[in-house]
Formats: sequence, C-alpha cells, structure tokens
Amino acid sequence: MLDTLLTPIRAIRLRYIPLLIIYFSYGASGFSSVAEMFWVKEQLSLSAQDLIALGVWLTVPWTIKMIFGQMVDSIPIFGSNRKVYVYIGTIFMILGTVLMIGVVSDAPYLSSFSKESVYIVSAVLSTIGFVMQDVVADTMSTEVVDKSQSKEDINKELAMIQVLARLSLGFAIFLVSGLKGWLAQIYSYETIFTITLFIPLLSIVGVSLVKLNPVETTPINSRIFIGGILFAIFTVVIAYNQIPYSQEIVFVVSLGVVLYMLRSIISKLDAETIKHIQMAMIVIFVYRAMPSIGPALSWWQIDVLEFDKAFFGTLGQIGAFLALVGMWISSKYIINQSIGKVLIWMTVIGSVLSMPILALHSGLHSLVCLDARTVAIVDTAIASPFDYIAGVLMLTLVAIYAPEGNKGTWFALMASLMNLALNAGGLLSKYINNIFVITREISENGKIVTPANYDELGIIMWIVIIFGFIIPILTILKFNPDPRKKVTKG
Repeated sequence: MLDTLLTPIRAIRLRYIPLLIIYFSYGASGFSSVAEMFWVKEQLSLSAQDLIALGVWLTVPWTIKMIFGQMVDSIPIFGSNRKVYVYIGTIFMILGTVLMIGVVSDAPYLSSFSKESVYIVSAVLSTIGFVMQDVVADTMSTEVVDKSQSKEDINKELAMIQVLARLSLGFAIFLVSGLKGWLAQIYSYETIFTITLFIPLLSIVGVSLVKLNPVETTPINSRIFIGGILFAIFTVVIAYNQIPYSQEIVFVVSLGVVLYMLRSIISKLDAETIKHIQMAMIVIFVYRAMPSIGPALSWWQIDVLEFDKAFFGTLGQIGAFLALVGMWISSKYIINQSIGKVLIWMTVIGSVLSMPILALHSGLHSLVCLDARTVAIVDTAIASPFDYIAGVLMLTLVAIYAPEGNKGTWFALMASLMNLALNAGGLLSKYINNIFVITREISENGKIVTPANYDELGIIMWIVIIFGFIIPILTILKFNPDPRKKVTKG
C-alpha cells in the first residue's frame, strides 16, 4: 500500500515541472465557474438549448488546434517555440477575463453591447488562450521522456506523465473547488472575476522561472497549416452568417478535415501501428461523444433542491479531493492494466453512479428520509475519481502513438478529434433538449415571461444514462485499443 501511495512522488522529475505548472493553471480555471453559472442564470435570457449550442461553438478553438500545433512545431517567435506561446495564451485569457469583469459590473464601455454578446466573446477569447497553452503542455509531455529506455518502459513513463499531469490539474481543482462556491456566496461577481486574473499570471510565472532546453523545429506542413487556417475561416463565416444547420455543417466538415490530416500524419507508419491507431481513434471518439443532460440539471438543483453557491462549492471540494486521492492511489494500477478493460469498468461504474441523481429527481430520497444534499454529497464522493482516470487512459493512448517530429501537430489533431467527439455529444444533447424541453423561470420587468418546467428532466436523464452505457461498451469490445494486444494483419 505504501509503495502505491509513493508511486507518483517517486515518478516526479525536475524536467516535468514546466508542463505540470501549465496543467495546474488550467485546473484552476474553474475558480469562477459557480459565480458564472449563477450570473448566467440570473442575468442572461439564454435557454438550455442556447447554452448547449454555445458549448458546441466553444469546442471550435479546440477543433482547430492543429494550427497552433503546427506553430509550436515549426514557427519560433523571438527564438522560442514553447514559452512564447504560453505568453500569447495568457494575453487571450486576460482579455477574456477583463471582458467578464466589465459585463458583470455593467461597465459603461460595454453598454452598447448586449450582455449575451460580451459573454460569448469573453468565453471564446479565454478558450483560445487555454488551447494555446494546452498545445505547449501536450507537446512537452512527450519530450520529457527518457528515450534511452525500452519501448515498454517509455510507454509506462508516458502513462505516468499523463497521471502526474492529471494530478497537477486535480490538485489545482481541489484548491479552488470549495473556494469558488464559498467566495461566490460572499463577494460580488466583479470581485470573483477580478481574482480569476491570478490564473494567467500563474502561467507566466511558471514558464518564466523554469529553464527549458532548446527544441529543434521541423518544416511546417503546409497542407495542415493552410488547411487549418482555411477551415477556421470557413467556420467563422458559417457561424457569423447563421446558416441553417451551421453547427452540423461545421461538425461534418471538421471531422473530414481532421481525419484527413491525421491520415497524412500516420501514412508512413507500418500497417499494424496504423490499425492500432485507428482503433484507438474510434474508441476515444465514441467514449467522449456521449450526450450530457445540459445546464437544466444545475437549474433544477438550484430552483427545486435549493442548492446555493456555497453548497456547490462544498460539492466541488469533496469531488476534487476524492478525485485527486483516487487518481493518486490508482496511478500504479493504471499504467499496468489493459486500457480497454479499464475503460469498460469506467463505463459500468459511471452508469451505476448516475442513479442517485435520477433517484433525487424521482423523489425516492424522501421515502428513505434522506436529505437531497446528503445524497448529492455521497454521489459526488463516490463518482469523482472515475472521469479523471478515463481521461488519463485516453491521453495515454494519444501519447503512445505520437510520431517523432510532429508531436505538437499530432497532439493538436488528436485533441481536435476528441473535442469533435464532445461536439457530437453536444449536438446530441441539443437534439434531446429540443425534443424534451426544460425551461427555467425568466422574468422581465417583474413579470414572468417563461415559467420553470422541469417535468421532462427525468426522461433526459434516462436517455443519457442508457446511451452512455451501451454504446461505449459495444465499441470498446469491438475495437480494443490496447497497444499491447497483437493485431493480425490483413
């Protein structure tokens, strides 16, 4: 047991520190999430479908991540192709945060714009900043490995780096999870978003204090770089002109572009490796493409269960702590087990742990004299570690197959594929919410213009649980992505 607990500590190397700091900064990004959730509910007229659709659009910067990957691989700025991109990312993050400070405080310089528009622009700018920093961290995660080891040991180290990255991210989430709710209960929205500026500053301090070894650049892949820029322009044009089914059009084109670029990256590998990669892509995509309930769940918890900001902070603190502990304890197990086997268990456990919230909606907790908050705390405590573990497994698959000379582009493209999967899940969620409509109460000038209606929330829950259980398991059984499993050619 002691050996298991000490595994992450023993695995840490000084060369890992720069990327761990960036992941820590990303983990702290949820500091303002509770304040943002309540402000959106109170101040914006966006429906559940609107917010889900916005979430789909916010995956676009992640989808065009290959542009940033090519820049990190091939375009130094002021002699740097690592640190400088972290600095640029922080500029976008600061701009996004400053806009949020302005809109929640009704700043005069934003008075000519709608709150909805400013909120969307702020979200896009912040997302771009995080994407740029994430590209750098992903690229570095394969460059800090000791290449003098055997292939099997290299794969294990790649897995451990992903574990440590998630631990760093999880530790940051743990530190801010309770604070984000407790402080939101006390301070104004403006104060909370102002404090959030510590996140980009943390990234700057991290990369500034750490000395990085120079990294050799590779020639830019013009097809990927120019193709990515053209695709970005296409996406903006489609979105700006509000073309019917614009999200669906962008999704289909995006998927085709990313798969084409991935094919060009792996085309020179041997047939067996390509087959493993293709299986891994299928499993990763399907696993992440499952629909979610959407913002209606939080609205229902606020309006019906009367969860306040501080309690959301408590839930976050409990969840973050146990996720961190679960990841820490399971780190040795993760790097030595079949990835397909563990993902199946993650799917089964995740589905089972969806039941307590469903029971809350059905009112079953009242029959056994349990308080809704008690059920939510227990459910959060049990479920917390498993999403982290699944994320590590998928990132390990990506890291194992990263091709030399194109690691930044490879990670960017695979991140694009994974975020396209989230895009697909978002579209499914939007369709479900269009069929089974959930509304929160919206008032204008003291009059209720849209009454609250959560009657069909239970149906949405059941659909999400069934989809999320059956489809991933069938996919994993069909396409085992474990790189240790031999594949028969032909």
